[in-house]
Amino acid sequence: MKMKIELEGITHRVPVTKDFIKVDREKCTGCGRCLIICVVNLWKMEDGIASIRDNYKEKCLECACCYEVCTAGAIDFEYPEGGTGIVYLKG
Repeated sequence: MKMKIELEGITHRVPVTKDFIKVDREKCTGCGRCLIICVVNLWKMEDGIASIRDNYKEKCLECACCYEVCTAGAIDFEYPEGGTGIVYLKG
């Protein structure tokens, strides 16, 4: 079951140019935790290895849940440069 979250009106995005999520394919065990935890469905499996969708910078909520649940240490996450990324308007 995929969750649908409507962000229109509660968020604004300032374009991010630098990658802020990276996957080490050598470390990934294919457990799928990142796929399960991501509420905006940014993760997919390719040949048993997790990969993040190309448009993740436009959709990521920057919650870092994928990084937190990756017990293999395959996901490297750092918040986008200050003043870029998602801006929450309400909440």
